[in-house]
Amino acid sequence: MNTKKRFKSFLLCLFLMTIVVGCTENTKRESTGEYLDDTVLTTKIKSTFIGDSRLKANDINVKTYKGIVQLSGFVDTQAEADRAVQLARTVKGVKAVNNSLIVK
Repeated sequence: MNTKKRFKSFLLCLFLMTIVVGCTENTKRESTGEYLDDTVLTTKIKSTFIGDSRLKANDINVKTYKGIVQLSGFVDTQAEADRAVQLARTVKGVKAVNNSLIVK
């Protein structure tokens, strides 16, 4: 009987530990809500770029992760790169903009 009781206690502890570990936040993955928020931010930024006559929006890639925007691709001048960063920062919800744009 004692062995059976210990085994049940072990299983209960294992079960509780699994629940606790499963409920902890993982900073390397986005929740569904965060993913949708980032998708909306990316779309808003791309729309802003398309609406600006000074930028070639098709040459600029936009990725967003937890509100942090990564701009990459090629632009003709440093002024274009600066303009893209400036426009991305104006979108509500953007926490930071990382500029990896390359001037041709």
